[in-house]
Amino acid sequence: MNSKLTRNLEPIADRIRASLTAKDAARESVLPQCREVIRHCSLAIRAIHRQEFSHARRVLETARDLLCQSKKTITDCAELSNIGFFRDAQKEFAEASITLALITRKQLPDPSKLDIEAAPYLNGLGEAVGELRRYLLDSMRRNDLSHCEELLSAMDDIYGVLVTMDFPDAITDGLRRTTDMVRGVLERTRSDLTLVKRQEELENRLKEFSDKLPTDNTDRKVS
Repeated sequence: MNSKLTRNLEPIADRIRASLTAKDAARESVLPQCREVIRHCSLAIRAIHRQEFSHARRVLETARDLLCQSKKTITDCAELSNIGFFRDAQKEFAEASITLALITRKQLPDPSKLDIEAAPYLNGLGEAVGELRRYLLDSMRRNDLSHCEELLSAMDDIYGVLVTMDFPDAITDGLRRTTDMVRGVLERTRSDLTLVKRQEELENRLKEFSDKLPTDNTDRKVS
């Protein structure tokens, strides 16, 4: 360094370079782990829709372990916790965990239990509504309406909470967009289920009417 004023610049640059190198290494380590978390969550959701719930739980445990490893990796790099792919991994884990809980009639998992932040949890909660709709539609195709009203009620409760989270998108990771999606999904699902139930009621009434009709005309007198 030629100037006395910048004599300490090189040591400063060395410290900054070392810090950024560590952060870059952490990022490169976390990225594939987060991709694996997302992949395992997708596998878990597929297993849920196939009603392979035990398999879904095992896959989600693997996803939890990977997410925990990712979080430990970035412990010393706090700003990495806000990068997109880590938040996406948290959201996908929340979505799959919530979907499994509701479909298997278990209590909602708490964000602290899942060890994820509030914004990814809320967005995962909203995304789970889409998976509940898919499960409902599959149930209706199987003529199994036993669980449909309960799931629709859960979807309604979720929307009722999300719509109250009136905070800037910078804090909630774009939750307003997710909430708008949930409203549309909820309205369509309610309409679909109402139509199916009305059809079921009509079929039952027609069957009752048919059962009351005489079925044997052999005893009638011929004039």
